[in-house]
Amino acid sequence: MYEVFFQKFNEKVPLLAEEESLIQQYLTPKKMRRKQYLLQEGDVCKAITFVEKGALRAYSVDDAGSEHIMQFALEGWTIADLYSFLTGEPATYNIDALEDAELVLISHAAHEELLKKVPKYETYTRLQITGAYIAMQKRINSIISLPAEERYGNLTSMYPNIVQRVPQHMIASYMGLTP
Repeated sequence: MYEVFFQKFNEKVPLLAEEESLIQQYLTPKKMRRKQYLLQEGDVCKAITFVEKGALRAYSVDDAGSEHIMQFALEGWTIADLYSFLTGEPATYNIDALEDAELVLISHAAHEELLKKVPKYETYTRLQITGAYIAMQKRINSIISLPAEERYGNLTSMYPNIVQRVPQHMIASYMGLTP
């Protein structure tokens, strides 16, 4: 466990063996079954989740009952309701497993401790949050300004094997389309 987590971490910020060992003490492995919830709207997001294996999605449900997928997280991706995680406010998203999954969780308390104890963890976190903000801005611009074909191309570039792993109606929801 943690192989993909540390591979991705080391790609951004190389760790010494003792730093990796220290970080590992704060990680919690979790296995999920398909359709199992990691987070439900209204609950507080208590952990940042890294996907070692499997696929998850973050989504909201509007008043009419339609799902709006905000993010997919496949192997090597991180997923959380960051607003809820950072503020302690109720989550606005649901997060569930699209496939059986093996995850790495970092609780809020562990996250705060790691920020204090491991400077490279703080650097990694800054890079992750910066990347998430850039991705969110690109996604918003894509939805409001690009035709469906280009949005689909962006999706398959970001998630190369998504079409084989996720139902078409979920891909359409992510793209802001009706199937």
